Amino acid sequence: MIPGYEKIVEARIRAAQKQGTFEKLPGRGKPLTLTDDRHIAEELRLAHKILKNAGFVPPELELCKEIRKTEDLLAGAEEERNRYRILKKLNFLIMKLNLMRGGSAESEIPQRYEPALTEHLFASDSTSSGQGEMSSCPPASTESAIQGPS
Repeated sequence: MIPGYEKIVEARIRAAQKQGTFEKLPGRGKPLTLTDDRHIAEELRLAHKILKNAGFVPPELELCKEIRKTEDLLAGAEEERNRYRILKKLNFLIMKLNLMRGGSAESEIPQRYEPALTEHLFASDSTSSGQGEMSSCPPASTESAIQGPS
């Protein structure tokens, strides 16, 4: 710190306390809500906080949002040709997400839809929905938190 700077800061804080400036602050008397940023490298915490406050969403979570929207489109699609087109897009997005997470394109199989698609193609009953049960993204509640590598 600059020499003498601390004295000036302390004097201003004391003056503000005497004037009652701190009495009118929102949340006075309530505990602070601190975010747990232990999973973020110390040298990246400030940049992370700035990006989070600016509304930046990491590419992986943005892709998860797009996957969820595409899943909703698939659930609402009635025409077989449309369902196939949306399913191709969904498989591509899932592959892209898995590659972002460090997977290999050679071993990439759209795990979520493979069993349902196989069942649909080989079943004699054409009333199958064509959708699996597993999710490829974290729950929606985690989208608001920017997470670093674990």
